[in-house]
Amino acid sequence: MRNPTHLTKAALLAGLSLTVMSGAALAQQTVVDFYYPIQVGGPLTQVIDGYVAEFEAANPDIDIVPVYSGNYQDTTTKALTAAKAGDPPALAVLLATDIFTLIDEDVIEPIDTFFTPEDQEWVDGFMPAYLASAQVDGNLWAVPFQRSTAVLYWNKEAFAEAGLDPEKYPTTWDEMVEYGKAVVAKDASGNVIRWGVGIPGNPGSAQWLFSALTAQNGARLMNDAGNEVYLTDPKVVEALEFWRDLSTVHGIHPPGIQEWGTTPSDFLEGRIAMVWTTTGNLTNIRNNATFDFGLAPYPGNPDSASSLGGGNLYIFKDASDEEKAAAMKFAKFLTSDELQADWSIQTGYVAPRDGSWETQALKDYVAEVPEADVARQQIPTSVPEFSTHENARTTKALNDAIAAALTGSKEPADALNDAQAEIDRILRSYR
Repeated sequence: MRNPTHLTKAALLAGLSLTVMSGAALAQQTVVDFYYPIQVGGPLTQVIDGYVAEFEAANPDIDIVPVYSGNYQDTTTKALTAAKAGDPPALAVLLATDIFTLIDEDVIEPIDTFFTPEDQEWVDGFMPAYLASAQVDGNLWAVPFQRSTAVLYWNKEAFAEAGLDPEKYPTTWDEMVEYGKAVVAKDASGNVIRWGVGIPGNPGSAQWLFSALTAQNGARLMNDAGNEVYLTDPKVVEALEFWRDLSTVHGIHPPGIQEWGTTPSDFLEGRIAMVWTTTGNLTNIRNNATFDFGLAPYPGNPDSASSLGGGNLYIFKDASDEEKAAAMKFAKFLTSDELQADWSIQTGYVAPRDGSWETQALKDYVAEVPEADVARQQIPTSVPEFSTHENARTTKALNDAIAAALTGSKEPADALNDAQAEIDRILRSYR
């Protein structure tokens, strides 16, 4: 939490305010159900609870009720179900890639319908790359909150053991293969006990990291309107072939599909020397690593690129006017420069506001933990994560293709051709 003493006092003040309020005043409180996904390791619930206590102490007429609702996919499903049942949350953190689905389902309201003139300065404080993923057809539909990019973590001790410069990370695909081969370790029976690299490929992460791979190879998976995909582009096919070949040709990647959920522990326990995962895991890895590690931009072919990930804050259309106003107030609180700086320090997510990086707290943190600044440096070369209309269906088709290629049941070109045909059918009505 930001300042344990401060937040404890805030919580006490919040409790005191509730004690002295009359029953009539309590009845006038606006209750805001706030759906929040627990996805990345670390004590996120404690941090969110601290922010809620601080906000409620300053706003005793608002009761924020966090609902910790599983991973992103679980949270989206629960939010949509609640909205369709007529009992939506007022506010939810959902994936930025959910934006087309939420608009198509007509369950969210544009944030800019709540604007007052002074709010424009707050909006202008967000980095354009992250703001773009919250805008569709001229409206701002969401507020960037826990945003990230995917980055490479490397085990410096493993590099040194292999005779590599522990301070030098791979900058190209060829270098990643070269370094990966050097750091692979086997036991006396020839079994691999340390792999060179791990890129999570299970549903939920595959499309994100594949977006980065294709960008590194000079391609995009979809258009900005979310109604066309380009999976048969030769550069897209080549990117999937490279991913598969890390295991089948080069022998530096675990066979089949590397799991997102086990990747941090695989890295921390020395089973994989280089991993691709979110900046949101930085605090967890930093607190638990027993070896020196580094954070780096992704390698490229030849140019580095990554994919913007993470979640935005959405306000639900059928909440009451009072709930939506209170949700907007809480959203602005969560995305102030100061609090976003603290959120970045506490979690490893990338503060999506330039002003946050000018706060003394984040300046001091970057001076102490230079790895924290890697993600910000990578933002100009990052692309949006795969996102289209009917996103759950199109993402499943893409992830099925990736899984088929990684497990060897289909050639990458065949898998992507099949996915392209399926997604074309899904998106036909949106063109």
